[in-house]
Amino acid sequence: MARLFGTDGVRGLANADLSPELALSVAASAARVLAAHDRSHRPVAVVGRDPRASGEMLEAAVVAGLASAGADVLRLGVLPTPAVAYLVGALDADLGVMISASHNPMPDNGIKLFAAGGHKLPDSIEDEIESGLDATGVTRPTGDGVGRVTDVPDALDKYIEHLLAATPHPLTGLKVVVDCANGASSAAAPEAYRRAGAEVVALHAEPDGLNINDSCGSNHPDLLRAAVVEHGADLGIGHDGDADRCVAVDAAGELVDGDQIMAVLALALAEEGALVKDTLVATVMSNLGLHLAMKAHGITVVTTAVGDRYVLEELRASGLALGGEQSGHVVLPAHATTGDGLLTAMRLMARMAATGKPLAELSAVMNRLPQVLVNVPVADKAAVAGSAEVRDAVGEVEAELGEEGRVLLRPSGTEQLVRVMVEAPAHDTAQAAADRLAGVVSAVS
Repeated sequence: MARLFGTDGVRGLANADLSPELALSVAASAARVLAAHDRSHRPVAVVGRDPRASGEMLEAAVVAGLASAGADVLRLGVLPTPAVAYLVGALDADLGVMISASHNPMPDNGIKLFAAGGHKLPDSIEDEIESGLDATGVTRPTGDGVGRVTDVPDALDKYIEHLLAATPHPLTGLKVVVDCANGASSAAAPEAYRRAGAEVVALHAEPDGLNINDSCGSNHPDLLRAAVVEHGADLGIGHDGDADRCVAVDAAGELVDGDQIMAVLALALAEEGALVKDTLVATVMSNLGLHLAMKAHGITVVTTAVGDRYVLEELRASGLALGGEQSGHVVLPAHATTGDGLLTAMRLMARMAATGKPLAELSAVMNRLPQVLVNVPVADKAAVAGSAEVRDAVGEVEAELGEEGRVLLRPSGTEQLVRVMVEAPAHDTAQAAADRLAGVVSAVS
């Protein structure tokens, strides 16, 4: 049987794959596992959600599951995922539950769990929770052993105060358009940016439960780009449905992706002497331009597998200060235990305000090389991985590109595909090399 927990919790079509019965069982099992690991006190859990319609149903199930297993519940309401992670620690809770499917379309939903302190649950604990879903003979608490449920009306304000404390320079003088994706940041982002001093134009900040991520937000930046130009703003910020990521747009409407944001923040931290070991963590999908830019400034880039969980693991293992993904998941461990799109945006704007430089100038530190990705259907991914012909072809292309290009072949984790990615100084060069390698991969599979 496939593992229930993926790299980002439990996710699926709400009320089908992810039913209220499953949500209740996951929550109850999580509470029992926590209680078994620490019997010194009654577990406390915080629960937040994004505004999609199914979140109301799943929140009720999760809260019921936790309370039925004897955990007290602090209900946070609609908040970004990083706010829930922060409040696990701030409210001294033992568990955090975020009900969201992030950038997925509205019909989907998910359950993401955080351990004490706001960190991702270890795989071993997730496995225990999953094993406990079908437990028989469980004795439920009764009387005063049943968990109590309390709302936290100032949860949003606590999170915004945390963001303001982590922003090193007022945002006074900046005009920003923020696309909230009709998601969890719809109240938080405009309020946080205004309280930090910026003039804010809010876009897609009217969630109705059905319009989250609907042709808006960080995955659909075209409307944001147009709005920045229309309003004469200094920049635009695009969040996804749960606001754990952000992308930016400069004053001319040009997109600034997660790699470029990391480059700007890395140089800012290095200038402050706060970039631990002068090292940045990125995934293998980050653009070669990021590596070249960091090398030019004496900064080492450590690469991980694709996925913010792997970036987080490296940051924690090595005690580093900055890491992230091209998609806009950026982690600043001094202030957050997970990717935080609002924190990232505020640090980026603080750099603009402190230096007086426009975003286009700051992001120009990195020259984003053309990147071509070709998905090649294959019959046998293992045959491709073990093919001498493929290795030789990759070696030839790498030799031709030299230090000005890069090749990455990566099997899909969920489909019978091999992803061929090539970066080069010119798009035509990258496309030709990618097509050539795709032909070899297809032939050997």
